[in-house]
Parts: sequence; structure tokens; C-alpha cells
Amino acid sequence: MRKTVALHTLGCKLNFSETTVLGRMLEQEGYENRDFSDVADVYVINTCSVTENADKECRQLVRRIQRMAPDSMVVITGCYAQLKPKEIASIPGVDLVLGAAEKFNITTHLHGLTKSGQAKVCSCDIEDVNIFTASHSVNERTRVFLKVQDGCDYNCSFCTIPMARGKSRSDEMEQVLQNTRTIAEAGAKEVMLTGINLGDFGKGLHGGRLKETTFFDLIKLLESKSPVRRFRISSIEPNLLSDEMIRFVAESEKFMPHFHIPLQSGNNKTLAAMRRRYQRELYKDKVMLIKQLMPHCAIGVDVIVGFPGETDEDFEDTVQFIRSLPVSYLHVFTYSERDNTQALQIKPIVPVSVRNARNKVLRTLSYEKLMAFTREQTGSTRPVLFEGVNKNQMMEGYTDNYIKITAPFKKEWINEIVDWTM
Repeated sequence: MRKTVALHTLGCKLNFSETTVLGRMLEQEGYENRDFSDVADVYVINTCSVTENADKECRQLVRRIQRMAPDSMVVITGCYAQLKPKEIASIPGVDLVLGAAEKFNITTHLHGLTKSGQAKVCSCDIEDVNIFTASHSVNERTRVFLKVQDGCDYNCSFCTIPMARGKSRSDEMEQVLQNTRTIAEAGAKEVMLTGINLGDFGKGLHGGRLKETTFFDLIKLLESKSPVRRFRISSIEPNLLSDEMIRFVAESEKFMPHFHIPLQSGNNKTLAAMRRRYQRELYKDKVMLIKQLMPHCAIGVDVIVGFPGETDEDFEDTVQFIRSLPVSYLHVFTYSERDNTQALQIKPIVPVSVRNARNKVLRTLSYEKLMAFTREQTGSTRPVLFEGVNKNQMMEGYTDNYIKITAPFKKEWINEIVDWTM
């Protein structure tokens, strides 16, 4: 009988694309994919470790597997596995822990693996991780996440990503182009370009540039030569989002009017403590140029609340700054302490109850921003790419400027771009 495998992803879009690669590798080895809620011979959890909640969720999933299928093999990989392999190995039920360098060698490590009650750990120092493995997700053949960059050379005081992912490194431009051709041949209409620090695209395996290429070079190549109909830029640092890139997207036929730009704080003192590479004035300049050239453009914002030293006045500064910007929605993160980060040295610590209250304030503001942005589009006609899921005779899709549309299910609209009057 064929062995079965169930995979689960925690965290970012890049993780989703990598999980898909792991699934394909296992399929080629003869494994049959199962839903994660079903009983399988092997369970693979691709972890995140941005917050304490991500760590907790991984441990909860392992306990659930233990109750449902105690004889099954459990493999943990991803950022949590790189950062704390011994901690994961001590979780009852875990059989194999794969760090960043071994993640894509999963099939080799599964050969001959037995459930011994002692987890096998395959990891290395993150400084030794210098490979780039291309990956892309598969989602109803409609929208695909394509990883083009990995790792980060920034050193934000709250972040563990450089310790979990290693140095910034990228795919070759021609290989990215070929991957988009493969994706288009499979029928997908939209590709979201993903990376850990996407705007840093072009760095090679040892910190040098790949033939002096940049992210701007990549999007120009994809615009002119890729058969994919629609592209999105997943997230890009404001200091790496050049004005020429904004102008390019404004005139592009393929790159959607949608940016996701991390802010983290609207207070310059807090930004400095976070070791971010910009001040809020630069962020505002980028947002205002986007809206000047593309009034209909969606702009998403990442914000962290409760960072050490953030006073009530600092937080109110952030609230008022975001309120003043023509942005469309927020992703709000509550600060959580991460081992081996410089933020642990910053005082005073913001009480957890205050962090949670601030999170609620910004989530309410996000809802208000999204409703206002949606109202602004009333009466306009926008192209919507519909997905194939039939939910109670309804279907969903996204406009070019990232507004979710729900419509009566029509089979002929699956994976098609349809003009929709808002």
C-alpha cells in the first residue's frame, strides 16, 4: 500500500509555497497526500516563529496528532525548527526535526526513519545555509505564490527571521521567468511574488549581486516576457520601494494596483528602537505618490503594537499617523518576546493587557479603513479573478485592487477574469 502524508503550514505566504514543494517531493517518492485532519502515515508541519502564538500552535498540532494517530511519524521543519530544534525534539510525538539546510532533503531523511520515541534532529548553524530553492504554491489553479527571494540581511531588533532563514539570497531572473511559464501552462492566472525581503532581490548565495540584477529588473522582465496575466508584489520594505518602481506599476498591464508595505510603527522614536531603516516621513511620501498615480490602489500596512518602550503617547502617534494616510487595511501584530533579539534589552516592557488593548484599537481602525476604501470604489468597474470553490452556491474572487467579491456561483467564471461593477 502507498504511504500517506498530510502537510500543514504555519505563517507566511512563502511558507505556503515551500510546503507545496515538500508535498510534490513526497508525491514523487510515492506518498499519497491526505488532508491534515485525516489519519496519515506521516505528518509534516512547516512552522513559523514570528510570534509566541506560532510556537504554541505547532505544539498544539503535535498533541492533536498524538491523540488521533499516535503511531504516525511527525516531521517538524521551518523557522521554529531552525531556531529551537532541541525544544521541538523534546515534544512528545515528534520524530524528525529538519532545519533550514535540510528542509528540502525531507525524502532522504524519511528513508528508514522509525518511531523510536527519540526525535532525530538534522540542523546546522544558519551561517552555513546558502542555498536557494525555488518554490510555488498551488491553489485551485487560480492564484499562485512564487518564492523568488529568501533570507534577510536586515537586523530589526524584534525579529528572528535572519536567525531562522539566513542571509539574503535570490533565484536567477531567467529561472523565475521559466517558473512563471510553468505556472501559466498549469492554468494559473495570477502570481504573487514572495520573499522574506523581496525588495532585496538580486543578492546571490554569498552576498554578491546576481549579474547586478535588482527587483526592479525582475518585474520589468516579467512584464515584458511572462505569459502570466496578473502579478502582485507580496510585501516590500518602504526604503526598497523606489519611486520608479511605483511609476512602473502605475503604467503596468500585469502588475496589480496593490502594495503591502510594512510600517511597524508610526512613531519615529519607536522605529529607531526597532532598528527600521526609514522614518515615517519616507513612508508617507511613498503612500502619497502611490495614491497620486493610482487613486484606486490598495495599500496594506503591517503594524506592531506594544513594542518595549512604546508609551501611550507613542501609540497615539501611530494611530493618528495611520488615520491620516490613505491606506486600505492593516495587519496588526502584538509584540511578543523572542529569544536572542535586541528588543529584550529595551525597557520598560509594555504589559500584555495594554498590548492587547492597542491591538484592538488598530484592528478597529483597519476595519474602518477597509470599509472607506471599498466605498470609494462604488460605481467603478474592476476586473475580478474568480476562484473555483463553491461555498453554498457562492464564489469569491479579488479585484485587481484586492477587494474581495462574493457572487452567485457560475461554473464558467472559475479561474476567469470578469469585469465587475462595484
